[in-house]
Amino acid sequence: MRRFLMAAATAVLSLTAIQTFAADRLETVLEQKVLRVGMTGDFKPFTYLNPETKQFEGMDVELAQSLGKALGVEVKFVHTSWPNLMADLTADKFDIGMSGISVNLERQKKALFSTAFMVSGKTPITKCENVAKFQTLEQIDKPGVKLVVNPGGTNERFARANIKNAEITVYNDNVTIFDQIVTGKADLMITDAIETMLQQKLRPALCAVHPEEPFNYAEIAYLLQPDLRWKAYVDQWLHLAIKSKEYEAVYNKWLK
Repeated sequence: MRRFLMAAATAVLSLTAIQTFAADRLETVLEQKVLRVGMTGDFKPFTYLNPETKQFEGMDVELAQSLGKALGVEVKFVHTSWPNLMADLTADKFDIGMSGISVNLERQKKALFSTAFMVSGKTPITKCENVAKFQTLEQIDKPGVKLVVNPGGTNERFARANIKNAEITVYNDNVTIFDQIVTGKADLMITDAIETMLQQKLRPALCAVHPEEPFNYAEIAYLLQPDLRWKAYVDQWLHLAIKSKEYEAVYNKWLK
């Protein structure tokens, strides 16, 4: 009986600790009246830091403003990068990451994710005349093929895991990286299918390679501080945004 009571007491204390911890992030945002949103600013259509206006723009920018309005707080955008994304989250530089972030288990070790709102996966983008040449990983992974990647994210991780014979070049600017293919400095890039669909519209010389059938399965969600009540709030806001067609309107504005 004593052992049972001790176990029960421990469970109650653990639950109390979880409940107390879970209240911290949401309460902090509400008390400080500021929602800090981490953005890379280099992943259209989700987020783009306009060099002329010095302002972020994109579908995640509009949705961040929607979340801030629901909370009744000011939205503050925090510039981060793919190599520093998790370090910045761990250092508490932002409350939520919104940049078309892929869900993966490594990130899940240190953070929570919202409910996934989009399914994607890695697929190539290349010059339109080369689409038939790069249909499979076997066709891509050959000596003489030049693959370009942006550093520190899932694109580079996928390339390193699957490409052993082709040349991999790391290019630091994820905004102008696609021009490396247009100018012939690279043959292709492997990135999220949704990005290839947008880039082929922005750069008519490029074509997405089977974006409807990417090489792998991936989900896109919002990256959250490890707080259960914070996640529950963001999930409910996202659920309502989807059901009210607000999300669909923003998506269509920036992608279609």
